[in-house]
Amino acid sequence: MDIDATDTLKKFGGEFQVKCIVSLLTDKLFLEQIFDILSVEHFESEANRWIVDMVREYFSQYKCAPTMNVFKVKLDAIENDVLKSSIKEQLRSVFIHTNDSDIKFVKEQFLEFCRNQKLKKAIWDSTDYLKLGQYDNIKKVIDEAMKAGMERNLGHEYFQDVEKRMSEMARCYVKTNWPAIDQLLDGGLAKGELGFIVAPAGSGKSWLLAKLGSEAMRNGKNVVHFTLELNENYVGLRYDSCFTGIDFQDIRKNVDVVKKKTEEIPGRLFIKYFPIKTIASHTIKMHVERIEMLTGTKVDLIVVDYADLLRPAMADKNANSYSEAGSVYEELRAVAGELQVPIWSASQAHRGAHEADTIQAHNVADSYRKIMTGDFILSLSRKMEDKQGATARIHVIKNRFGADGMTFPTYFNSSNGDIKVYEATSPEGLEISQKFKDSEDTSKDAMRDQWNKMKKNKGFSDD
Repeated sequence: MDIDATDTLKKFGGEFQVKCIVSLLTDKLFLEQIFDILSVEHFESEANRWIVDMVREYFSQYKCAPTMNVFKVKLDAIENDVLKSSIKEQLRSVFIHTNDSDIKFVKEQFLEFCRNQKLKKAIWDSTDYLKLGQYDNIKKVIDEAMKAGMERNLGHEYFQDVEKRMSEMARCYVKTNWPAIDQLLDGGLAKGELGFIVAPAGSGKSWLLAKLGSEAMRNGKNVVHFTLELNENYVGLRYDSCFTGIDFQDIRKNVDVVKKKTEEIPGRLFIKYFPIKTIASHTIKMHVERIEMLTGTKVDLIVVDYADLLRPAMADKNANSYSEAGSVYEELRAVAGELQVPIWSASQAHRGAHEADTIQAHNVADSYRKIMTGDFILSLSRKMEDKQGATARIHVIKNRFGADGMTFPTYFNSSNGDIKVYEATSPEGLEISQKFKDSEDTSKDAMRDQWNKMKKNKGFSDD
């Protein structure tokens, strides 16, 4: 009895079988995984069987799926005009269904079907061993069948993959467009990595995140910006300011300029608002997947403004705020890994950091687990005189990719999102550092004058 002949993909329908072929031709990893359990007998029509047999033959030799050009060459060798016409029609159907939204589901069902077929055949073959009492052979056959269709990616093979890890493409990153920061990041924040900014309330975290998103878009990257404080239109206006340099208060008066400037931006932007503490990190994952499915746009960067306002995925009645805050960042880091997209976010610093020259790891609010989880962590310090002078200090708290602990003088215009980070030794950096010093001297002079006035009023003398 031939079990495969009695249980084919016929029950799923013809279109499903076409989508199975789509999955073989468009996903190399899937083809590698299913190759050993893939049989032409699973398919109904002769045309589909010919295509699958061609895929198997080509993959065996070249370790990849055949292209349409390969099929064209092979089709010319077919003498049966009816079969040739039928194959062409099926290949057209494959092309039509290439971007269907249910391909992922089809892959799962197709893989499960092939595994079941392998297991059925193993059970059937075992009956001969059962009659002979060869139980070790039964176990061997069943074990092999259970391993069928397993993922074949074993990870990075150190000695074989030297050129791969030396390649610049080994880290697929998104630049900040601040050379001083990108150098520390080995190019930029890469797939699966979490970066965030630590800063006190009102210091400009949201502007900094909008700037990071806008610079990614300038580089042709597609960005999803989640906002849990500001509404979607308000965030969009901030991006308008970042692109045009027009002050936020005046942006609505310059619609034509905004339209002209934004037409030049190669990347796409999706802004989504959720109320505070109403969503967890998995909602972000689902929304990004929905955007990719409905628009066909691959998301390159996620911005979350800001992570402290997310809720943990699993509510624990015994959990405290320290535990919950740490969990949120761990879950967000997991989403970055699952989607293979870099995520930028921000975290609140406690009140004592407002007048600090540089904000350190111990200034982070709620949970030190945030610091443990992040891959690249910056702090933003803007004292009152910094806000008046359009300056700031950006300090590298943590860096998994290289050096940390350095502070960069920064130009920070919170009217239009014009933010520039400089090396301390650059001309611009030295100029801003001088502003810091002048401001500090002015503060000291003011305090000295106040002290002298107080002494005079109370009749004190310097003797």
